[in-house]
Amino acid sequence: MWLHPDLWKNLPLASYVTAIVCLGGCTNQPTDHQLEVWRKEAIARNAEIVADNAKKTRQSEWNLVIQGETATSKPVQLNWQQIFALANTHVKTTDANYAIQPSQVFDFRGIPISRLLNEFGYPADASEVTFLSYDAYQVTVSLKDLLTYPIILAIAKNGKPINRDQGGPIYLVFPHTQYPQLQQKYEETFWAFYVSHIVVGTEQVQLRVGKRTLRLADLDQLTQVTLTETVGYRAGWPSGKVKLHGVRIRDILAFADVQLPPQGEIVLQGKAPIFRNPTNPITLTVADVRDCDLLLATRWGDDKQPIPAKLGGPLTLAISSGCNAKTRNMRWVTFVEALTTKP
Repeated sequence: MWLHPDLWKNLPLASYVTAIVCLGGCTNQPTDHQLEVWRKEAIARNAEIVADNAKKTRQSEWNLVIQGETATSKPVQLNWQQIFALANTHVKTTDANYAIQPSQVFDFRGIPISRLLNEFGYPADASEVTFLSYDAYQVTVSLKDLLTYPIILAIAKNGKPINRDQGGPIYLVFPHTQYPQLQQKYEETFWAFYVSHIVVGTEQVQLRVGKRTLRLADLDQLTQVTLTETVGYRAGWPSGKVKLHGVRIRDILAFADVQLPPQGEIVLQGKAPIFRNPTNPITLTVADVRDCDLLLATRWGDDKQPIPAKLGGPLTLAISSGCNAKTRNMRWVTFVEALTTKP
C-alpha cells in the first residue's frame, strides 16, 4: 500500500492513532479482527483519495509553471507535450515512498531540475527552490543541490506513466541510490507528489483585486494588524503560536474600490490548483470579512521577516481566533494571488 505523508492526514482516526501508539510500544494489543477492520478502513480511504485526485486532472492536461526569481521574471508555463519532450533523463534509484520493498530500484525518467534552472535562469543570490503540488503540499530544496545532483521531475517509472497514487503525473525524485548522502537531507517527505509549480527564490507580492494589481508597497500603506495564532499552514512553520503581520482583507478591498456584496462571498485564489478550482472555491463570508480579523499576512515573527516561499509566501491568509468556528477551522491559503467577490 502506498501512503504519501500527505495522505496520512486523511486516514481514519482509529488507524492513525493506533499507528502512533504502537510506534511507541503497544501495551493493549488490538485483536486481529480490529487490525483487519482498521487496515480495510485505511485502504478504502486511501483509494477514495487516489480516485478523487485521478478525476481532477487528466495527464494530457497537466501543466508545469516555473515562477519566482527567474531570468524573465514572468511565469513560464510548460504544457504536457513540452514536459514530455524535456523528460529524457533516467535516474535509477529506490523510491522513498515505496514501503513494500524499500530496497527495490526503479528506473525513473524525467526532467533534471538543473536543466530548467539553467534554461530559465536564477539570480546569483538565490539559495532555494520550492516545489508546489496540486493539493498545496510544498517542499523546498537547496538550489546548490539541484544544480549538483540529478534531482528530477519524473513522469515515468520503469517505462510507464506514474499513477496519481504513486506521485504522478509529475513526481519529485531524488537519486538516493547513486548519492546516499542525500537520504538524510531529503527523506520521503521531500518526494513531492503531483508537482504543478516551481518557485525559484520568493516572488514579489502581486495581488489581483478587482481591476487592480497591488504590490507590497500598496499593502504597506494600509493599517497594519498583528495576529498571534497557531498557523493553519501545512509545512515549515513552528508548531506553537507565532506573530503574523499583515492587512485586513476588508481594508484591501476598500483600497481597491471593491464593494462587499450584501449577501455574497469573497473568493481567495492561491497558487496551488486546489486553491483555484472554480467548482469548489475557497470562500469567506461577507460577515466574517466585515466583522473579524482576516488578514493577508506579509511578514511574520518578532522581527517582522518577509514570508518566504518555503513558508507559502510572500502573501498568505491568516485567520483570527476571534472568527466563528467554521472560519477558524478552514484551511489557510498559501501563495495568495487574487481576491474576487461572488454575489
